Amino acid sequence: MRVITVNVCGIRSAAAKGLFRWLRRQKADFICLQETKSQEHQLAEHDVKMAGYHSFFCDAERPGYAGVAIYSRHEPDKVVRGFGAHEFDSEGRYLEAQVGNLSVVSLYLPSGSAGPHRQASKFRFLEAFDEHLARLRRKRRHYILSGDWNIAHRPIDLRNWKSNQKNSGFLPEERAWMDRLFGPAGYIDAFREVRPEPDLYTWWSNRGQARAKNVGWRIDYQVVSKTLAGKARAASIYTGKRFSDHAPLLMDYEF
Repeated sequence: MRVITVNVCGIRSAAAKGLFRWLRRQKADFICLQETKSQEHQLAEHDVKMAGYHSFFCDAERPGYAGVAIYSRHEPDKVVRGFGAHEFDSEGRYLEAQVGNLSVVSLYLPSGSAGPHRQASKFRFLEAFDEHLARLRRKRRHYILSGDWNIAHRPIDLRNWKSNQKNSGFLPEERAWMDRLFGPAGYIDAFREVRPEPDLYTWWSNRGQARAKNVGWRIDYQVVSKTLAGKARAASIYTGKRFSDHAPLLMDYEF
């Protein structure tokens, strides 16, 4: 089973750069997109259709902002938009497709880099999402939470970790939250199960030739429930063509 996740930084822009032509060749079971920056009704004239897939969108109320989507080769039994926190559900940050006893989630955490008010919002998200993750643990389902988590967990997950310890995305509080996620909370960083080596990033700044020099951050994850421990078989980050400032993360599971 193949799951792909990518922050598209505008679905219409990524489509124009060939994202969907590339996706059609990947034979994924699920495709999770973040930061679509579009309302579904605005997509009719754009190359975003995937033959053989069911597509679902969770748009932000604010035009041109956030938004997530899922393309599924399997028709879901249920689609859930939002996780019960109005502040963030109105921003289009959580979309869940339930197929049998598997849930695949497209998730987009807030970025705090715009200033203290956005960092405060990010911390509120983490607190609210803690409660949601606890609810998920009580359900007898398998979960793959794919998306842009906007946090690099450990020094191995970004090139310039020493100089970023006071910057959003690598703050001690954020990293401690990830420690709890992959510790007591019982969730698993599936990528690191199969790719433990350094210098593997999914996002690069647009400044200073960061991408060419691979001065990046790994902030896109596929986080799985404990029930899927050891099920990841392969993982790769596609950098052959640039569709946005993030690169697609592809993972194969035995499921």
